[in-house]
Amino acid sequence: MPKAHSKNVDGQQHDLVEHLQCVANMAGEFAAKFGARELAYWAGIWHDVGKVHPNFQQYLHDCEVEPDKHRRGPDHKLAGSLVAEQKGQNILAFLVAGHHGGLPSRTELKAFLRHKTKKQPAEEAISLIRQYLGEVEPAKCLVLPSHLSSEPPELDVEFFIRMLFSALVDADFLDTERHFNREQAESRREELNLSDLWQAFEKDQIKFTKPPTNRVNIVRKEVYQSCLQAADQSQGIFRLTVPTGGGKTRSGMAFALKHALCHDLDRIIVAIPYTSIIEQTADVYRKIFGVRARVLEHHSAVSSREDRFDLSDRADVCDPVSLNDVWSRLAAENWDAPIVVTTTVQLFESLFNRKTTACRKLHNIARSVIILDEVQTLPTHILEPILDALNQLVAHYNVTVVLCTATQPALDNSPYLKGLENIREIIPNPARHFSALQRVSYEYPHAGEKWTWEQVAEEMLESEQVLAVVNTKNDALRLLDALQDEEAFHLSTLLCGFHRREVLYEVKQRLKQKRPCRLISTQVVEAGVDLDFPFVLRAIGPLDRIVQAAGRCNREGKLASGRAVVFDPEEGKLPVGAYRSATDICRNLLGRSDFDFNDPNSYQRFFQSLYQVVEPDKEDIQSSRRKFDYRAVTEKFRMIPDDSVPVIVRYQGKDGSDNTADRLISYIKKQEERLPRWLLQKLQPYLVNVRSRLIDNYQQEGLVEELAPRTGLWEWFGKYDKTRGLTFANRDP
Repeated sequence: MPKAHSKNVDGQQHDLVEHLQCVANMAGEFAAKFGARELAYWAGIWHDVGKVHPNFQQYLHDCEVEPDKHRRGPDHKLAGSLVAEQKGQNILAFLVAGHHGGLPSRTELKAFLRHKTKKQPAEEAISLIRQYLGEVEPAKCLVLPSHLSSEPPELDVEFFIRMLFSALVDADFLDTERHFNREQAESRREELNLSDLWQAFEKDQIKFTKPPTNRVNIVRKEVYQSCLQAADQSQGIFRLTVPTGGGKTRSGMAFALKHALCHDLDRIIVAIPYTSIIEQTADVYRKIFGVRARVLEHHSAVSSREDRFDLSDRADVCDPVSLNDVWSRLAAENWDAPIVVTTTVQLFESLFNRKTTACRKLHNIARSVIILDEVQTLPTHILEPILDALNQLVAHYNVTVVLCTATQPALDNSPYLKGLENIREIIPNPARHFSALQRVSYEYPHAGEKWTWEQVAEEMLESEQVLAVVNTKNDALRLLDALQDEEAFHLSTLLCGFHRREVLYEVKQRLKQKRPCRLISTQVVEAGVDLDFPFVLRAIGPLDRIVQAAGRCNREGKLASGRAVVFDPEEGKLPVGAYRSATDICRNLLGRSDFDFNDPNSYQRFFQSLYQVVEPDKEDIQSSRRKFDYRAVTEKFRMIPDDSVPVIVRYQGKDGSDNTADRLISYIKKQEERLPRWLLQKLQPYLVNVRSRLIDNYQQEGLVEELAPRTGLWEWFGKYDKTRGLTFANRDP
């Protein structure tokens, strides 16, 4: 009998017919969630039929005889791709052709199907497989889902191929894993379902059933009740508009859990813009659901699939691996978990990626509730494809989307934006909660009024506890110079992650103990960072950023009113592009007599104006999607433009006792092959990003050295200051 893969550690063969049937059945089950069981089934049958050819069987034999010898196997994808084309299923040809290397473009697929040297063995394989497989083709014509049945829009077909591709590649990965590592496959099982989690949630909520004693808790209770009442509504797109401190993390999860149970959905996906908030949010959920619940936390600072291999050779730089760690790493591959907490980058870059590893999770996004936290942070330059994907998921894949923030963007369909359809408010009349939680009095400049950094510093020195948020790293350093306070704190991306966490901890302790605390920060402190200052200064910027900064003022409502001052710095700089446009719009709004910071409609007007001046598809991604150019879409779709290079700093912590960075650097220098991802994850707390165009200059000045050839990692030899972080001065001796 022909084999699908080489022998496993137990010496067992992987029968090809069994593999084709298992993958077909599993892929069909996955795709049944969006009405495509039969299509996915036949994609599974066809995906590996080329392996029946004697050339491929000889290749597997040679691999077993000489396992250490590197060899490239003959093509096995063309045979199934040709069967799909012959049966008029070009959609499935995309899947079969791409199930190892990634979805091809339409042009690449056409060239592949006409490959002269590969065509003869592919046709021989098609003839041979009939000897082993009873059914090689469907008895009747395969039917597309109803929304694709009659002249469907190209974007709908393009997106459907992605979802179907996900079902195939995940099934292929899982069945192959079952052959090579059955114990690992068994580790994927999840003990609790959403019904169990809802019971745990209700039990935890009992502690909040006491009558609220202050205005903050009154609003939080009303928000929670509104979420419960709205949860039985039909699926679709919802807004959860809650002022900062209104309890949206807990209430949003209450809506999602109850809504998922009402509609028999599979999971809840919480997408958050910043990793710092993800860790904070995931910890909140773990406390709510208890130790038995597994909350999948998936972002760049969490281990990837390579982590699950043998750790014995790197015990000096790794922590012990628990069973829960193993489950997390496996579940992160395909999001097979009841609750997933991830980044918006991970969510949307997966939806627009062509690679198999990125696409595996897509079919598990179907039949879910997606909570987009701090939704106003979605990048404007790729907003149109993002909103189209959300519309697709809601209309055709049984997904409910919750847009969650205090500063709701104007994402509805409009003459200037191809937006979201039929958005419903979870909170009736949310403006009343903004009025009830007016914990801050705003002061903002008159037209033409400018402040020097010395004036800002004078304002800061008049208060024992004050936060000043500016627009750029250089502005933060200039204000730090003007302040001349040796005990002042500084937060920006000039500090490595470990250093920033230490600063935040110290700031929180000082605030709690009523000790002097002056903090100068860039936007890294906004949106979800749990700080509570009596006084906040914010350099004029986009309206939503100002409001988020003010959310760090009198956050718990313990004062009668906090003070938030917006100033226009005389020598301040602004990031280019949409940020600068948004700042200009905000400056104009502040000059209007009817402007009110505590009116949610102000944010709608702001975003409506912004979306009229930015390009929501600046990279022309939609055009590439209509051409089925999956490679171009992957290259173009970047949530964060990648113009930086990470450098490693040997930061040893406030007390100088942490030598992890030293050990990691020493380990890297010993490596001769490509660095594994687990190592990059371990490095995350000690990385600072610098502009890639400046690396050559830094290298000439002796400020950086590449750690190892072709790693893309650099060690920083310049000064690293305990307050300022990365300092672009001469090499530190």
